[in-house]
Amino acid sequence: MARALALGLELDEPALYTDGGSGRAAALAGLVGGEAVRSNEELGQRAQLVVLAHKPAQLEAVAREIGSVPVVVSLLGGVTVAALGAAYPEARIVRAMPNTAVEVRRGVTCVCGAAVPEVEELLGRVGSVVRLAERLMDAATAVSGVAPAYVALIAEAWVDAAVGQGIPAAQAAELVADSLAGSAALLLAHHMDTLSVRRAVTSPGGMTARGLRALEQAGLRSAFSDAAAAVVGSSVK
Repeated sequence: MARALALGLELDEPALYTDGGSGRAAALAGLVGGEAVRSNEELGQRAQLVVLAHKPAQLEAVAREIGSVPVVVSLLGGVTVAALGAAYPEARIVRAMPNTAVEVRRGVTCVCGAAVPEVEELLGRVGSVVRLAERLMDAATAVSGVAPAYVALIAEAWVDAAVGQGIPAAQAAELVADSLAGSAALLLAHHMDTLSVRRAVTSPGGMTARGLRALEQAGLRSAFSDAAAAVVGSSVK
């Protein structure tokens, strides 16, 4: 997620990066600009805003190294604002959950915690920002956080189905990709009125109606419901 965010952001000042010795910080700085600093201590001394993208279990250890900073933005899954505040008692805390589409500046980032305008402006550069109550963050993960993976799986199945009907793979992939992008734009233009969009393309007893019926009979709706329950259930264990 840190890489996706760094790729999408256009910063006014060079970013600073650290890692635990993996070399990823230097690689990221080489890719998008900025500087890989030697330690978390140095990062804390030089930064006014720190984005946490390490493993949740490392919260306290990393916080001890970074020390006091004005603003902390956490991408750590399942780590509450209260836990973050305990680790960084002098900082304004923003808990954020972006999805990887921030890489192409079409992401969705859910936020809770302190209202810090500069943070929301920064995240707004890579997509939309939605403020939620913290109790809804896990549910939001099951909607927007997983979206790129879900759409990729749907696209893969759709391409396979097209190939099964005789369309060459490259053309099938182009058809599916452009159809997904165009359909999403159409839904947005119609203010997410899904019923009107479906009715506009579905003739009674026609091909689209038969296809929709097959998807319903295959359990499309229940599959999404089960997936959401699985994601939320795993995040609260």
